[in-house]
Amino acid sequence: MTLSTRPLVNPLVALRDAMRQAGVDACLIPSADPHLSEYLPAYWQIRPWLTGFTGSVGTVVVTQDFAGIWVDSRYWVQAEAELVGSGVTLMKIGVATDPAHAAWLGAHVPHGGVVAVDGRALGLAAREALQEQLAPRAVRLELSLDLPGQCWRDRPALPTAAIRELPMSIAGHSRLEKLARVRAEMAERGAQWHLISTLDDIAWLLNLRGADVSFNPVFLAHVLIGPDRVFLFVLPEKIDATLTQTLAQQGIEVRPYQEAAQALSELEASASLLFDPARTTCALVDRVSCQLVRTINPSTFFKSQKTTFELGHVRRVMEDDGAALCAFFAWLEDAIACCDSSPLNELMIDEQLLALRSQQPGFVSRSFGTIAAYNANGAMPHYRATPESFAQIAGDGLLLIDSGGQYVGGTTDITRVVPVGQPSAAQKDDYTAVLQAMIALSRLKFPRGVASPMLDAVARAPLWARLAEYGHGTGHGVGYYLNVHEGPQVISYRAVPGPHTAMQPGMITSNEPGLYRPGRWGIRIENLVCNVSAGTSEFGEFLEFETLTLCPIDTRCVQRDQLRQDEVDWINAYHAEVRRRLAPKVSGAALAWLMHRTEALP
Repeated sequence: MTLSTRPLVNPLVALRDAMRQAGVDACLIPSADPHLSEYLPAYWQIRPWLTGFTGSVGTVVVTQDFAGIWVDSRYWVQAEAELVGSGVTLMKIGVATDPAHAAWLGAHVPHGGVVAVDGRALGLAAREALQEQLAPRAVRLELSLDLPGQCWRDRPALPTAAIRELPMSIAGHSRLEKLARVRAEMAERGAQWHLISTLDDIAWLLNLRGADVSFNPVFLAHVLIGPDRVFLFVLPEKIDATLTQTLAQQGIEVRPYQEAAQALSELEASASLLFDPARTTCALVDRVSCQLVRTINPSTFFKSQKTTFELGHVRRVMEDDGAALCAFFAWLEDAIACCDSSPLNELMIDEQLLALRSQQPGFVSRSFGTIAAYNANGAMPHYRATPESFAQIAGDGLLLIDSGGQYVGGTTDITRVVPVGQPSAAQKDDYTAVLQAMIALSRLKFPRGVASPMLDAVARAPLWARLAEYGHGTGHGVGYYLNVHEGPQVISYRAVPGPHTAMQPGMITSNEPGLYRPGRWGIRIENLVCNVSAGTSEFGEFLEFETLTLCPIDTRCVQRDQLRQDEVDWINAYHAEVRRRLAPKVSGAALAWLMHRTEALP
């Protein structure tokens, strides 16, 4: 007999009871917290508690006779499996028959009805989009109720992990220097005050790191910057007396986390406050009575453009991470060869990667949950193996491994696909097309300041030529010992091009095209690349990508006759650089594997 892991009281039943008592027609639950983070602390992981869906993104709407979760194509297969028996309907974003949640609410909530959403987790821009849909039916948004929180009896507490200072040997620039840059931008825009709620912006600005969110070295806090003082709102127990004193000597006052909204309400009406409407919640902005200056956080731009000093550390970290990966793939190929006598499964991949990365200097943690997906599981871009559900790695097929590490001095993110047994010709065709897509973007030169979404078609062209497509973006920004996903740049034609997406020197971005065949296999090949100067001409300054990731790309799945000579030349040059940089750092089986997998293609 298997014991049920479901709560004794069905969360949907409890929530609907609370909605009836509050006179609410619909409850909206975004995947967000008071910092509008992508990865959430346990306290704010309401969606998985309510629905059972464990993907990282999804918006839930509950009424008395309907419950739905809106997710994009990365999660459709996963959501279909996890929502069975939950009473929650999968709503596919991007499919014409399933409108976005705001449009759905606008069409289904009765005239004069009430939609409740916790204003602490709703961004200002998101509220405006909701109101546009709800206004024609005079539907009111109620932002003061946390109805799911009232029902979640064993809700986890807010995290209390200690905050630590990033040494200058890694930071490169002091917090006072960074604050001066931000204040100069505030003055340029006529703002006396500036509110920052984005956790990685705060960590970068103040040269602090924490452990409140899995995989991301950030901490829950708000920052209010004034002309000559700064307020850091954080749980007091997270920061020790020595660091508090150091910050105070630099004009940074530590105040309780819960006091941020009150402090905003006390700003003089004649003052002006700069904030990012896409990264600030209604609960905070609604307390402000002074003039508002809406713009992207200046620190987002500064943080994205890594300095020469920071890139030096990143390159060192890539060598350390590459050395760990050589040891891992040497182990993996041996394990695959011996799988008849010693069974191999997806869970073992993450265990071995973590063990080997942990031996590298400065390793802190994974940078995200490892994806080890064999054959059909690889068709789910954000698949996660669990002790309850995982695949054995045996027979013929493809194993997709997407993993990364947080190191003091850099953040890594890499995807490789390796053959198991004998891959089919169709699998090799798909693999070759994805590799061509990755190479096409890797070799690109482009004008400085071009909007990053505009680059997406370059990577997709080899796949489009085969009438193939993938549902996720091609590239996301990556932090400097910070979040593995950061802005403002994003390589995706689904993103809106704008000044804030301009490609600038020093930006680190992933290059990860893919191809997924549901129920059969998935392929993604990913390196991290950095914008560097390609020179200047009469047409202006141009940039190109320096590939930062150092790990061989498995060529056993390549259809050599489908590659152009310039593509072969790129692969061989990349492998020569990988060998040159990693060979001094590995030995034994890892070195033998490296030398074998970096042999030149004919």
